[in-house]
Amino acid sequence: MKANYWPDEYLQKRCTAQQAMKSLKSGHRIFVGSSCGEPQHLVNTLVNEAPHLSDLEIVRLMSLGDSPLTRLATEGNFEQFSIRSIYQGSAGTRHLASNKPFITPMNLSAVPNLFKKRHMPINAALVQTSPPDDFGWMSLGISVDVGLAAVRAADLVIAQVNTEMPRVLGHSFIHVNDVDIIVEKDEELLTIDQLPEFESAHRIARLVANLIEDGSTFQLGLGATPKAILLALSGKNDLGVHTQFIIDGIMDLVSMGVITNNYKGLNDGKLVATNAVGSRNLYEFVHDNPSIELYPADYVNNPVIIGQHSKMVTINMVMEMDLSGQAAVDALPHNYFAGVSSMLDFMRGASACPNGKSILLIPSTSMDGGTSRIVPEIQSGGVVVPRTDVSYVVSEYGAVNLFGKNLEERATAMISLAHPDFRNELFERAKDLGLMTRSRRLSESLRSVYPAGLEETRKIDGVPVTFRPAKPVDDRRIQEHFYNLDKKDVIARFFYEKTRFLRDDVRSIIETDYVRNLTLVALTGEFGFGSVIGIGAYMLEPKKNIAEVAFSVSTKWQGKAIASILLHKLAEAASDNGIEGLVAYTDPSNKGMIKLFGKLPYKVYKTREEDLLVLSCRFNEPAGEEQNSPCR
Repeated sequence: MKANYWPDEYLQKRCTAQQAMKSLKSGHRIFVGSSCGEPQHLVNTLVNEAPHLSDLEIVRLMSLGDSPLTRLATEGNFEQFSIRSIYQGSAGTRHLASNKPFITPMNLSAVPNLFKKRHMPINAALVQTSPPDDFGWMSLGISVDVGLAAVRAADLVIAQVNTEMPRVLGHSFIHVNDVDIIVEKDEELLTIDQLPEFESAHRIARLVANLIEDGSTFQLGLGATPKAILLALSGKNDLGVHTQFIIDGIMDLVSMGVITNNYKGLNDGKLVATNAVGSRNLYEFVHDNPSIELYPADYVNNPVIIGQHSKMVTINMVMEMDLSGQAAVDALPHNYFAGVSSMLDFMRGASACPNGKSILLIPSTSMDGGTSRIVPEIQSGGVVVPRTDVSYVVSEYGAVNLFGKNLEERATAMISLAHPDFRNELFERAKDLGLMTRSRRLSESLRSVYPAGLEETRKIDGVPVTFRPAKPVDDRRIQEHFYNLDKKDVIARFFYEKTRFLRDDVRSIIETDYVRNLTLVALTGEFGFGSVIGIGAYMLEPKKNIAEVAFSVSTKWQGKAIASILLHKLAEAASDNGIEGLVAYTDPSNKGMIKLFGKLPYKVYKTREEDLLVLSCRFNEPAGEEQNSPCR
């Protein structure tokens, strides 16, 4: 068969959109390119020319709330159209309630095979492309996801060729010879408006940033909170991206040199995604950029591919979680895109990755603050993420790791992430549901707001050591810390040879409101599974408005400034909380404690009470020149 000369093919296939629509027939199933790559001109013409057709089924992956296809879904004549949405996107359930029966829940990585194997035959595919290059190749531009599979599987392919569509590299090209009809129409691509700022989003972002190491590869969704997370990552180094969406914040981090993609372990040097969604500046950024490649969803969202990356971190928003860790997902205000989609694909890929992390984000309440998004049992709809797949969870009130935790530990952790106004009720319901023992009491720390600002990680002898306030989920590891102390260190901490450290005793240590009483821990190891190597605590003496401090440090970590760091952080927190000073009661022979107090940037007083040495200081009395400067 003689090969066709593609420029001749291109000219022969050109026609108007109105003429193109005449190729469609009643009963056709029509795929429409998704998200910001939606061919608006073709869709608008389809709506206008459709009266002579009936029973058209429109298949879409995802649409923006103000796109032509979404307007068709909300205002269209459903005798002529039904819209099958595989991924609902920002066209939320309130707008598409009448179309809800046609939502098709699927993991995104499985959708291309749905078309290729003709389990869902596509009669026509309407897509948008860049103009052909010198060899006749047209890029699907900012929307590759499942569009490439739809084009290859469709009986009829109609391409809107738009000079505004960037030519994006990767596995994103179709040839003029593989297109049946070409409609030339230039128009601005769909964009996303600037998102509003929320303090809760920035609080979540700061906690998430603490979990992401230099050299990590990450996946991130869309919305106000992901936008804040990208801002919080500005101090990181050598990050990589393997994600569904490239957004403006990712472009900014590339420009700053934060994202280099040098240590991904797969596709090194390349930023890999399925879509670009954002501003006109973003579309200019991705145009012919050799460091950016878009691939179909059966590659980008494939858990096997995801699991081959180094330090893969997946970050996704959920709408509701119960006390056992199950999660439900839906479109949220200012979150735009949610649904089943790619979440489980990425979560399971990250779980298979060496040093991988899967993080779920949950705002603690609804937008008006009237409803808790952390609930005793899921009520809002189907469970999207089973409790067995959940590990890291972050709200604006803290971060926890549920992996390997029993139901009581999970319930305690989830309650600590809830808004304080709802914690009492959640605690009682947890006991009613059998998730906690009846004897369990609601600790002060579960009533209080976790002071995330006190978190800090330092490298000591090359090992990352995290210093942070104690959490209700720390009781077992604190218990293990005390059992592993040397006898002399136990006596120094408790003033007698204590041999049993019952959980009730330990819970009294972390019965903290983070203001009048505060316990800090120093940990090594993975988040959620680290070992406590040091504990520092203060307890307020209300009449004097000073706080008594006490410490313990594991033997192998003594002499490495652990106690000094804890003391200075306690002093800083106490001063910020309106406490006037610190006091320590110790044995006169305890040279370590005497030296430790001497490093404070305040005048230190020594007195005797019976057999004990009393060390004290007040924050309004700075040290003289003869005293040591604070340990840094």
